Amino acid sequence: MPRIRPGRNRSKNTNRRAPLLLSSMAPEDFNVRPDEVKSIACPDCRTWRRIMGDKVLKIREHCISDKVAEGEKHTACPGSDQVVEVDIDVRRWQARQNWLLRDAMPQDNRRAAQQFYKPLPAPAAPVSRITAEVTLETTRQSYLAHRKGCTRCVSGQHCTDGDVLARRYVLALQEEPARREAREQLERQERRAARKQAEQWSAVRKEQWAKRGGEVVEKANNRCSERTSGSLSEFRGPRLPLAPQDVKAHEQRQAELGKQYAQKTLATSAA
Repeated sequence: MPRIRPGRNRSKNTNRRAPLLLSSMAPEDFNVRPDEVKSIACPDCRTWRRIMGDKVLKIREHCISDKVAEGEKHTACPGSDQVVEVDIDVRRWQARQNWLLRDAMPQDNRRAAQQFYKPLPAPAAPVSRITAEVTLETTRQSYLAHRKGCTRCVSGQHCTDGDVLARRYVLALQEEPARREAREQLERQERRAARKQAEQWSAVRKEQWAKRGGEVVEKANNRCSERTSGSLSEFRGPRLPLAPQDVKAHEQRQAELGKQYAQKTLATSAA
């Protein structure tokens, strides 16, 4: 298939007008992208035409009517051979146009210029390389769990991971007495600190009792008054009646309320 080359402007004729500045036109009325064919909307006939030339850019010669093939007369457009001058920043104009195109595009068709893929999670580290708190029980459980699933360690030999876990377990066995002694020493220090704090609190309480106790407490006990009749204690207040004062009126009121409730129930069931 032959390659289609853009036509070249071999004529030096112009329409003798002042050069058309792209900065004086609307940004959407021309296309000067580097990787596309340059085109422009003719200012006279408002039809899109190609911009010809490499150094001197001109609008391609064209006619006003688009029905010349149907027999109409060919009338050249006054905008033919109009010199065009690119006096704008093409990169900034292109970025602006791309932004406007993205905004005008439907939301369902929008896609990011760069695709971001969620990274795959890294494989878990083997048990022999996990750095955690090393205790006798953890090293023992890790070693037994590895021996349970490793065929080489079951046969009497150790693989690389099994050898590391075994050495770690032996080292924990050797360090266990020193670790136990350190724990006991820490517990003794904590008990000593708690005992010292309790003694300090006891000394403070004794000082407070010596300052505010004795005669002051005895006088407060002697000022105790007897409770009033009809009250259980000084905090609960007087005893409240449990039975109504007028028993007959109370029973009559209860009967009226019962009749009203029965009437409401009948009306609801009938509806």
